[in-house]
Amino acid sequence: MFYSIQDIIEQSANYPSVADLMIATEMATSGKDRETIRAIMAKNLTVMEASVAEGVAGVRSVTGLTGGDAKRLDQYLDAGDSLLGPTVLTAVRNAVAVNEVNAKMGLICATPTAGSAGVLAGTLMAVRDQLRMDREAQVDYLFTAGAFGLVIANKAGIAGAEGGCQAEVGSASAMAAAALVIAKGGTADMAAQAVAITLANMLGLICDPVAGLVEVPCVKRNAMGASQALVSADMALAGIRSVIPPDEVITAMYQVGRQMPQIFRETAEGGLATTPTGQRLQKQIFGDATN
Repeated sequence: MFYSIQDIIEQSANYPSVADLMIATEMATSGKDRETIRAIMAKNLTVMEASVAEGVAGVRSVTGLTGGDAKRLDQYLDAGDSLLGPTVLTAVRNAVAVNEVNAKMGLICATPTAGSAGVLAGTLMAVRDQLRMDREAQVDYLFTAGAFGLVIANKAGIAGAEGGCQAEVGSASAMAAAALVIAKGGTADMAAQAVAITLANMLGLICDPVAGLVEVPCVKRNAMGASQALVSADMALAGIRSVIPPDEVITAMYQVGRQMPQIFRETAEGGLATTPTGQRLQKQIFGDATN
């Protein structure tokens, strides 16, 4: 069992990969065999694929606040005249797609939460062809992300209600950054640096859902998280290191989350939720009784 990012770096040296370390840990804690555990993760991958496809095709949320942006991004991507390169923009499109499906109450795989589910799925679907990842490698991608996510969850937290959006989209982005590094052939230490770079760049991000719904600004924050994961991964692969060690960055995120005012922790009492438009939308959706 590992309890820190440093543990992952050290213990993964005794396994074929970080993914294998995560599987061994799951076997020890759940009592399930390797084949069963991989089958469960493969099912999660299938759900991710379906949610990306559904969102890109075009969906609308129950409230009507969000929807259709993944389809717009897909059309923009097809036009071939974007500022971003196709890999980053595809990841952004995919991330938005998954969270639009979540907003319509569709089936998604919460990784690590429903509100941040687009980041990991979005990045994986964007790079798997480029990196020639077969099905097993894609499943390994998810296990790798899970290993780093497990440490973040245990040391800091992954819920917006606990630590703001830094804990949700921030954690998802860090998990994806680590998985991207390993998928590209980087080391566990490089993956750890990607985690630190990501969380440091997203430190202090508040959770301020308009009308208390996981739509605005959540959907677009997944797009930001996916792009940050790719940036962090490339920085780490280039040999760039975080000045503050990964485990210390996670601890800092925990402390920032604890010190963050409650109005910025998924209560819809601060930030964008309290703007005039945010208040008008809340009344439009729920009526005056919620005030």
